[in-house]
Amino acid sequence: MEKSFIARNLKFNFIFNVLDGGFFGFALGFASFTTILPLFIANLTDSALLVGLIPAIHNMGWQLPQLFTARWIAKKKVLKPTVLKVSIHERLPFLGFAFVALLIPVIGKDAALVLAFILLVWQGLGSGFTANPWQVFVAKIIPSDTFATFIGAQSAAANLLASIGAVAAGYLLEHLPFPGNFALCFFIAVGFFIVSWLMLAQAREPEREQVVQEQNLNIFKDVTRILKKDNRFFWYLISRMVYQFGMMAFAFYMVYGVKHLSMTESTAGIMTSVLFITMVVSNPVLGWLADHWSKRWILELGALSGVASALLAYFASSISTFFLVFILNGIASTAFWSIGIAYTMSFGSEEERPTYVGMSNTFIAPSAILAPLVGGWLADSAGFKTTFLVSAALGLLAVLVIHLSASAKPRQDVLQQQA
Repeated sequence: MEKSFIARNLKFNFIFNVLDGGFFGFALGFASFTTILPLFIANLTDSALLVGLIPAIHNMGWQLPQLFTARWIAKKKVLKPTVLKVSIHERLPFLGFAFVALLIPVIGKDAALVLAFILLVWQGLGSGFTANPWQVFVAKIIPSDTFATFIGAQSAAANLLASIGAVAAGYLLEHLPFPGNFALCFFIAVGFFIVSWLMLAQAREPEREQVVQEQNLNIFKDVTRILKKDNRFFWYLISRMVYQFGMMAFAFYMVYGVKHLSMTESTAGIMTSVLFITMVVSNPVLGWLADHWSKRWILELGALSGVASALLAYFASSISTFFLVFILNGIASTAFWSIGIAYTMSFGSEEERPTYVGMSNTFIAPSAILAPLVGGWLADSAGFKTTFLVSAALGLLAVLVIHLSASAKPRQDVLQQQA
């Protein structure tokens, strides 16, 4: 019954979930964690370390809670009501950013900086409590043989609209005075977040025919068992951690361009658009290749793109070079996030999926916050180029770990005990 329901509603769910992602991306074009928010914080402080905290807080907030929500999710017959409730907390903080920007002339930059980071923590945790139920929800209504293709299509829609939003945001930032320019960008973002939420609310979900019983739920026991039996997944987790450090340079490209290569706000908007357009193209292409070729090889390709991006930024002497830097950045980010989600879904059974999803994110949360902090510390103490070079070296290490993870075998002693 459940499978027939999913088949009948696949086209409907595919369309409305792509629309959800598309409008979510449109919103982020006006409030990007890679460009707009770093520029906003850079107007409040000269510290590269604090700029590096922006993606660190977002990534850690998105990843850390996911394992701890697995038990909660596994008991639910339907997930959409939960997803709709908790996702409000990943959208509403942007309204707070808008009001903080408007109040800067009254409260001053120091107070605005503190409030901005409180909002970043709220938004990050809101994303984290949404992430696991949303991923399991989507995996439930989209069949596994088209899941990577769906993620690619949704991400392409998100990044296409985000690229348009980024150009518009760049125009607003350059032609309107600070801080009203940022406030307007954040208000527009909130409007598109609301539309995105309404699209998500249209999705059709069947009740689960079976759920995990309370007495069978022991997350920490399940985690221990999975880590012991599934060496391939264990090394996949290690590769995700190292990959985070390979991408730590990405948070500083825009600030480096503005401070050292005379990048204007309009050019920053165009660069953001280039990043998002790259994701528009790379998401469906990499998604299709992952479904029909190899998810692991696509992850390796993504990590190598991150290495090339950081090295180009290191050697760049003009803004023109940064177009390719952002293109490679987009490919690396697509592989890590979109293909990473799809690859995670290939581990374990349906009953184990919330735990696998949680582990694949919660376990790498420490590296998610440490990587940008290390990058910011290196930038403050030794310059941005040092951050770029170290990031490239760690990216190469990530490629090696991803490659070797495929050869990991299950522990035979654990399998024999289970038998």
